[in-house]
Formats: sequence, structure tokens, C-alpha cells
Amino acid sequence: MPFTAFVLPLLAAAQPSLPSSQPITVTGHAWAPFISPMGEPFRARSEADDTLGRWFSQADRNADRLLTLNEMTADAARFFAELDTNHDREIDPDEIAHYEWEVAPDIQVMSPRRRAQGDLRPRDKQDSKRSRHAERIEAEQLGIGGALQGAARYGLLNIPQPVAAADTDFDRGVTLEEFTRAAALRFQLLDRAGQRALNLPQLQSIRSAALADGRRSKRDKRAADTRIGNALPSED
Repeated sequence: MPFTAFVLPLLAAAQPSLPSSQPITVTGHAWAPFISPMGEPFRARSEADDTLGRWFSQADRNADRLLTLNEMTADAARFFAELDTNHDREIDPDEIAHYEWEVAPDIQVMSPRRRAQGDLRPRDKQDSKRSRHAERIEAEQLGIGGALQGAARYGLLNIPQPVAAADTDFDRGVTLEEFTRAAALRFQLLDRAGQRALNLPQLQSIRSAALADGRRSKRDKRAADTRIGNALPSED
């Protein structure tokens, strides 16, 4: 169920270069997490919980309210260590499946209605009717089938599977080097002004645009796609 929009105030005093006249409004869902650029889910503890802000504070290690390239790659390395459960310095196919099913099942289409593994209880007709109705509403709100998919519905970048997308050599595994390189590329995508640092209001603005884009059920194929995508691998 969608909940009432809450206002995330601009930190104008800390970032004087940003306009302070208009607050940024982000509409969320009680069940929907924020998924970081590297794929880590942050779930709301309350309707007013700023999940994007929680990730930003975690990644901003020196608490100067600026996120640098080094901080983002360090945060990526920390999350990589959590996903690399056998500690072989690679996220293998089994660990990618664990990410998709256990860590961030939200990236799957209609995941809020997906049953937990092992739940074999029969679903009565009324439950099925309510579920189908909820799925139709969810699809309309999130633009499923016409706009953003997977993790892109809940994050800053148009990357449906942020962990697997880091596999640039397509060997079905993600090394620490690939993961941190992906973090650097995604930092560059977010750093639109080329300031070599990101602040929370900038990311809130990107998030607001992504939420608005995700609610569109159809896109004009002739219009330019302004969403942020995954960068192509570089030879550098």
C-alpha cells in the first residue's frame, strides 16, 4: 500500500550551492526498500524513514555530508564482502542467486506478492482476487512492463540487477575488482556536474525523478530516454 508522501528537506546550510527555495518530495511505499547503486537494500523502519539517507550516512565515512569516489568504492567493497559468503573473492552464480532470493528479493517483478520459499498454504479465492488487484495497482504505479524494472524501481540508477551487472567479462562471476570498478563507473553516472563529490540533496533529486519515471506505464519511443543506465565496460 502506498503511504502519504513525505518531504525530505534540502540541506541548504551545508550545501549553499544548491537552491533552497523548493523542498524535494519523495513518495515511497511501506513495503519498498531503497536499493543502493551497488544493490544493497535498505528497508523502511517507519513510514517517515529516509532509507536513501541511511545508505548515504553509511557510505559517508568521514561524516562530512559529501560522498566521494573513494567512499563509494569502499562501501562497495564492504557489501561485496557480505555477498561473498565463501570468501573466495568472487560472487559466484550461487551467491548471485542468494542475493536475488534472500538479500534483495524485491528486485523480482511483483516480489511483494511472491510467497516465501516453502510456503505451500493454499490460497483462497478471495486472497487471489485481492492479490491480482494489488498486482495490477502495483504495476500501474511502478510502470512494470513499460518503464523501470527490478532494482531500478527502488534506486538511483536504471540497473535492474546491480550485482550481476558488474560482471563485465560475462564469466558469470563478479570479482572484487569488477565490483569496485562498477562502483566507480556508477559514481561517475551520479556525479552529473563533475564535482567529484555527491551530496544528499543531489541524490534525493535523482531519486525523485526516478520514482516519477517509474510510475509511467508507457514511454514515448520517439522521446529521448533521460534515465541513467549502466555504463559500458571500459578498456582503461
